[in-house]
Amino acid sequence: MNGTAIYDVIIVGGGPCGLAAGIEATKSGLTHLILEKGSVTESIRRYPKLMRFFSTAENIEIGGIPFPITGVKANRNEALQYYRKVAGYYKLNIKLFTPVDRVEKQGETFSVLTTTGQTYHARKVILATGYFDKPRWLGIPGEDLPHVTHYYDEPFQYSFSNVVIIGASNSAVEAALELYRTDAHVTIVHRAEDFRKTVKYWLIPDVKNRVKEGKIHTQFNTCVTRIEPGKVYTTNLQTGEEGALPADFVLILTGYIPDAELLRRCGVELNDETQVPVYNKETFETTVPGLYVCGTVMAGIYTEKVFIENGREHAQAIIDHIVGREVHQVKELIDRI
Repeated sequence: MNGTAIYDVIIVGGGPCGLAAGIEATKSGLTHLILEKGSVTESIRRYPKLMRFFSTAENIEIGGIPFPITGVKANRNEALQYYRKVAGYYKLNIKLFTPVDRVEKQGETFSVLTTTGQTYHARKVILATGYFDKPRWLGIPGEDLPHVTHYYDEPFQYSFSNVVIIGASNSAVEAALELYRTDAHVTIVHRAEDFRKTVKYWLIPDVKNRVKEGKIHTQFNTCVTRIEPGKVYTTNLQTGEEGALPADFVLILTGYIPDAELLRRCGVELNDETQVPVYNKETFETTVPGLYVCGTVMAGIYTEKVFIENGREHAQAIIDHIVGREVHQVKELIDRI
């Protein structure tokens, strides 16, 4: 189909949930187009190279295609291979490296405008853009310096250097353990009194033992107030004591949030405080008829509430609603260990 054709549904985002929506559209005989601003499952490609998923492989499968791995939990490379193969199996219509700027509704159809200058048209639109593109900025001086990053990929560039990690969630703990094991001097700084309760359960004994041994250093109840080349400045939130840490590199691993401005440009109404879209809890349709949210993009600031494991099911409910059949009921959030 060319740019003047009208698709039954356009899906913005080529992550697992966006692919799941394309699969459900294909199964229901709907013409579709997936617009992805990067590569297939771009967010997973940008994950740390040694990352392993929290969910078991069967819980991140899509399209009814088994995800065979030698262990129980897939790693980044296995997931990239799996989702690419599933997209190929279903012959999904994907246009890559095509960022969407906004969505406009005109009568009964939508125009999806891209930053490349192309415009596509559809009867329905599903936003499945995830949340990995917008880091939670601390808003402190020096946060934009060259040696500071909000993303971590692999440990070897940090060997034999002083690394300060801000945050104490999964990404921070995984990075700290990898860095320690590649001879970096690691200090974790976190506002709370301990690691976050959502950290993968198998990582907690490992990191706490390394802290006890003095191989990973921690400063809890502490915030970073500014960053300079070679140094970060801290304040203890209980005592008010100020200090400084040597820092050749600073990893700000405090999480990510959906692109609220993109959602607003698409016509989605958001809660001002939580950034959670206003949508129907059963059909995932927003206040704009025919415009849906799917997957982690609907989480707002609560990104720990939606993940592939339950986000993949949104696709079936959305397509059910689009074609007018009984809507699949999405399971509630799973309580994690």
